[in-house]
Amino acid sequence: MPAFQDLNQAAGLIIPEIILIATVCIMFLAAPFLVSETGKASAGLRHRWGVLTSLSLLCALWAWLKAPLDVAAIGPFQPDEFAWYIRGMTLIAGLLLTLILWDQTEDSIAAESFACLLAILAGVNFVALSNDLVGIFLGLEMVSIPTYILLYLGRQDWMSREATIKYFLLSIFSSAFVLFGLSWVFGLTGTTNLSLLTQRAVSAQPGFEHAMLSAALIMILAGLSFRLTAVPFHYYAPDVFQGVAPSSSAMLSFLPKVVGFVALLQVFPACMGVTKLAAWSPADSTRFLVSLIAIITMTFGNVMALRQKNVLRLLAWSSISHGGYMLVGFAVASSFGATIPDAASGLAALMFYLPVYGIMSIGVFALLSAAGTRQKPIRSLEDLHGLSQTHPATALMLSVCVFGLSGLPPTGGFLAKLNLFVAAWSENTEMSRTLAMTLALNAVIAAAYYLRIIGVMYFEKSRTVVDAEPRSTSVLAGAICSIATVMVFLKPQWLWDAAAAAVGLMMS
Repeated sequence: MPAFQDLNQAAGLIIPEIILIATVCIMFLAAPFLVSETGKASAGLRHRWGVLTSLSLLCALWAWLKAPLDVAAIGPFQPDEFAWYIRGMTLIAGLLLTLILWDQTEDSIAAESFACLLAILAGVNFVALSNDLVGIFLGLEMVSIPTYILLYLGRQDWMSREATIKYFLLSIFSSAFVLFGLSWVFGLTGTTNLSLLTQRAVSAQPGFEHAMLSAALIMILAGLSFRLTAVPFHYYAPDVFQGVAPSSSAMLSFLPKVVGFVALLQVFPACMGVTKLAAWSPADSTRFLVSLIAIITMTFGNVMALRQKNVLRLLAWSSISHGGYMLVGFAVASSFGATIPDAASGLAALMFYLPVYGIMSIGVFALLSAAGTRQKPIRSLEDLHGLSQTHPATALMLSVCVFGLSGLPPTGGFLAKLNLFVAAWSENTEMSRTLAMTLALNAVIAAAYYLRIIGVMYFEKSRTVVDAEPRSTSVLAGAICSIATVMVFLKPQWLWDAAAAAVGLMMS
């Protein structure tokens, strides 16, 4: 039967995600039988679940490498180079997050914690693969719902509960905006299929793209801005980062931003009738709005970070500012005004920035986890005083990742910010030049609080004497991230080529 054949072919396009979901089902089904009625589990149970999670991710990575590219859309899925790039990025990030979670989780809740992480990764990939508005929304919810559970499982104090409730309520609010906007798009075009939607957008009546569709896209942008931690949808971030476990903060700093930008790049070009990302640039009204949000977000995030004494709140405001940097790439997009558009593509710069930021951000949280203990976790900047004397290797690796976040050489963060600056400056418009100068100014502001973190580790005396618990997997994750941060600076071309190919640019 043709329908059955299409179903089999569609399933063949999502083998990595099937592996992840199958592992999630096994964990949720088997976990209750390994924990007593009082909530106690045998010692070391989390190691077994950690091994299973790592094997699942490695199998998914192998299937991803073997997956075909540029296959025609089958049913709800379109496995193009953009989806290929995002899948690889999220699966590798998943391995790093698994290493942090391995040290953070308790034996009794390990299965649920690892399962939620795998479900979130699968949700991000489904959004990238989706060829349908319904699939995009389901993928977004597949990220949101496990996130609520993961945040709550990490800690059981009042601060964790408050953080989870805040994230839960605001996430529902943002999802309502996205769904309302998607429903308007469906009402205007009469289809949820992205391919058909693109065709109908091309043949739309005059005024269609300037009125109701613009309103729908603004609602979608507003809803997804919550995931990007863009102003004014950012207020939850400092409280949530402070209230949850470092492993959850590491996940929140990266994966929601990935899925937010992926959803934007799936919906916005299709609604403008553009089939290839390299040929898309936002409409003037959208460009102005995104540019304004980017300027406010990166400036407000950095200024507020200067005032923080709690290191987790500082990193939350840092994450907000990085969301603003990434919006610069989205705003200038293809940079059609540039003399060398391929080398100055805002979207390629955004795709380059995402994995580099993910490596640095996950590395910082991994090393903060490794430097603290369950009884005395790293919370304030004072907890980092003298870390270079007590744990020199951890302090060195943390310094590398912090240098990367600040955008200083020799780290990949320098090249990531430089690409965004070049993309914005090369567009050669008043707004893009304003974006570029604001980005450069904010990089200077950000250096002040990032260097303060390094300063207290190397130039202050330790005020507490606490021996760190052996957290080998967090140290391993931090070591991988710090080495990768430097290697991207030394050998960046392969990542830039992959980022450019993801948006449809052919680099010479």
